[in-house]
Amino acid sequence: QLQLVESGGGLVQPGGSLRLSCAASGNNADYYAIGWFRQAPGKEREGVSCISPGSTRINYTDSVKGRFTVSRDNAKNTVYLQMNGLEPEDTAVYYCAARFGAYCRAEMTYWGQGTQVTVSS
Repeated sequence: QLQLVESGGGLVQPGGSLRLSCAASGNNADYYAIGWFRQAPGKEREGVSCISPGSTRINYTDSVKGRFTVSRDNAKNTVYLQMNGLEPEDTAVYYCAARFGAYCRAEMTYWGQGTQVTVSS
C-alpha cells in the first residue's frame, strides 16, 4: 500500500512557475508508475503526465508539452512536476496517483489528496 502526499501548489501569475512534489511512502514505491492529474472547477479530471518506475516512459497531455517536466527521485520516493509558463487554463487541483507497473491509467490505484494551483494576475 502507498500513501501519496502532494505539495508545492499555490498562487502564481501567468507566465510563472511552480514545482509540485509527490512524496510516496510505503513498500516498493519505485515499482509504481506515477501520474499527475488535474481537475478544474466544473470540468472532468484529466491526465497531465505520467512517468514509469525507471523514468524510461514519460508522457504529457498536449496542452502542457514544452512547459511541464516530470521527473522522479526513487531514492527519495518523490516525483516532481516542474510547471513553467503557467497559464490561467492550468488552474486546477493537481493530484498525483500511483499504479503498479509501467503505465498510468485513468483508474489509478492510489491517490493523493491534491494541491491547488491557481494562475491569476
